[in-house]
Amino acid sequence: MESLVINQDFWHNRTVFITGHTGFKGSWLALWLKQLGANVVGYALEPLTSPVLFENAKVIKAIKQHNLADIRDLNTLSKAMQDCKPEIVIHLAAQPLVRESYENPLNTYSTNVMGTVNLFEAVRNVSTVKAVLNITTDKCYENKEWLWGYRENEAMGGFDPYSSSKACSELVSSAYRQSFFQQQGIALATARAGNVIGGGDWGKDRIVPDAMRAFIENRPLLIRNPMAIRPWQHVLDALSGYLMLCQQLMQYPDKFSEAWNFGPNEDDAQPVSKLADIMVNSWGGKAAWEGDKGEHPHESLSLRLDCSKAKAQLKWKPIWNLERALGETVNWYKAWYNKKDMQQFTLDQIRTYHQEHQGQ
Repeated sequence: MESLVINQDFWHNRTVFITGHTGFKGSWLALWLKQLGANVVGYALEPLTSPVLFENAKVIKAIKQHNLADIRDLNTLSKAMQDCKPEIVIHLAAQPLVRESYENPLNTYSTNVMGTVNLFEAVRNVSTVKAVLNITTDKCYENKEWLWGYRENEAMGGFDPYSSSKACSELVSSAYRQSFFQQQGIALATARAGNVIGGGDWGKDRIVPDAMRAFIENRPLLIRNPMAIRPWQHVLDALSGYLMLCQQLMQYPDKFSEAWNFGPNEDDAQPVSKLADIMVNSWGGKAAWEGDKGEHPHESLSLRLDCSKAKAQLKWKPIWNLERALGETVNWYKAWYNKKDMQQFTLDQIRTYHQEHQGQ
């Protein structure tokens, strides 16, 4: 097996098709792949928020081809993939919000389930594709509020439409792997990351962007469930796992074509209140938080991931602990607030992380 690090020679001049490249994770991934020398082709909707990382960090300059279209449009998706002839496909396009899924379940299921089906159908008709990585979520598990982490062989489930739709996407992946991709020689894995945090996330109903907006506006952050425990991790920790997994999918498809957890170390699965305390201290000034006493839809109280498999077989591990991850995140938003060059700032954070990752 090749050395289990992020191998720049592997990625150099390799064409990678990313769905959802205008989103938070997709923007970070596109910039990192560009730094590694890959040819990045993106397929996504227009960014949904303003501001947005895709524009803050001028991500479009890292993209070889920039396709603005819906993952539910199979004909357009197929043509985009056929035109660029990628070797690796990373599927991030999704409706990613739990609360939004309560408000619009039809859009959530059509995007997260049929969008995945469309992607796999497009892949089946492009002979150059050798590896596909479908990014789902830690919320795909049937949550029993356990105090220990879920392993990859636990039952799929989902109380809310978002979590359920991602569990469905996992099942779709398993069916396509066994029914089609194994015979075609296409490696297919799924990745279930924790609650990712990092600079440039401007989504609604997410703790970090909600906090940054509140602190910038000199008002307290309102928290729905202060005692809810989540597996918090920096976005670059999750992406490092995706990149390492893609490398192994290309080299050893039979061994790595399965589900993988990428979460933080056990000590970093912390309650929301702990996250808020660290952000308040990092931001300084009049930053503060308080409980939101309004009515809210159901959310799980405890969620943890067991990442033993990724640590043992991929030699992957998280590099930035919770305090470091939040420190880097708050620094990003402060730089944005102070009108720094956010493309350079973001690239510098990627470079710093990459160097620490290679030296682990």
